[in-house]
Amino acid sequence: MRYPDFRDTVRSALRRRRAGLTWAQLRDDFDLPYDRPCPEWTKRLEAEIGLVREKGTGRALVWRLRKAS
Repeated sequence: MRYPDFRDTVRSALRRRRAGLTWAQLRDDFDLPYDRPCPEWTKRLEAEIGLVREKGTGRALVWRLRKAS
């Protein structure tokens, strides 16, 4: 999977689920081929699509899109 495909998949998933998703949910629900997200790609998502990762329950981080101001 190339970065643009990954970015588009994550963006569309998070637009549908405004409450956010954990990485495990994203990976499993959308058949992403990675055990863990690539740190470089995650940083790019923060800059390009407004990805925000917030503390969830336990050790999980919830991925969301930044709210438009």
